[in-house]
Amino acid sequence: MTSFAHVPVLLKESISFLNIKPGGIYIDATLGGGGHAKAILEASKTAKLIGIDQDAEAIEAAKQTLKGFGDRVEYVQANFSDLRTIFDERRTKIDGILFDLGVSSYQIDASDRGFSFREDAPLDMRMDRSKGQTAEEMINTLDIVELERIILEFGEERFFKRIASAIVRNRPVKGTLGLANIIKHAIPKTSPQFATKSIARVFQAFRIAVNKELDSLKTALQDSIDMLSPGGRIVVISYHSLEDRIVKNIFKGESIDCICPPRQPQCTCDHKKKLTIITRKPVIADPEEVEVNPRARSGKLRAAERI
Repeated sequence: MTSFAHVPVLLKESISFLNIKPGGIYIDATLGGGGHAKAILEASKTAKLIGIDQDAEAIEAAKQTLKGFGDRVEYVQANFSDLRTIFDERRTKIDGILFDLGVSSYQIDASDRGFSFREDAPLDMRMDRSKGQTAEEMINTLDIVELERIILEFGEERFFKRIASAIVRNRPVKGTLGLANIIKHAIPKTSPQFATKSIARVFQAFRIAVNKELDSLKTALQDSIDMLSPGGRIVVISYHSLEDRIVKNIFKGESIDCICPPRQPQCTCDHKKKLTIITRKPVIADPEEVEVNPRARSGKLRAAERI
């Protein structure tokens, strides 16, 4: 098994925006290898952390990273869309929540996970391999209209119709290289770099669909805001425009009082703002970090504080 080595993105910025308090309780909703979690616990000797990840291998790796912090850490294997249930079971105030979205370097490099097309592997793509439909099952059973929707909506791929049609013609699709080859031959003949970008977008699309990532993110963000104590912070690092747009819109919606349509003459929504946005523009990694960790290039950090 590939070692769960993962360099945390925008680490110092994340800890700064979380504004760690002595004795505070924090949630790392995407625990991964535990890099951000370790920095949170190091920022205060009395802070406690609930670490959540749906990947069992990530939980085990984080336990090794954080073994020196003892009972200051609680581990929960779950999707972050289950935050409401996790919170309701504990009924404790939360002083900060961190989301580091996307796929970890480990998951991409693990040949049996199916996230990468660098070598042949089963088309799995599930973050939690104990449940749910695999990418292979989805690709080989969905009708062409639904395949087109996934590739366009979640991959923002311009050749979505050609690719969906090619997938249906070449069923059953087997393995990551099998899918990559279908995509490569479905798009107009062009440079290898252009083909690689299309393949990456389609792989992203099916990964998002398999894991229901965008719906889970919307649910988790709304629940997180409600869970925060006054003055508590929420920090989100996203890696593509679909995620960042969701974060931006939810933060914006929760930072204003009225969300009625602009032309409506009188407010009827009774909506009250819950957040103060701290980052008017997303924070990005500096060139030095990108040089050390290329994955940081696409990271965008947004932060807000509970009123």
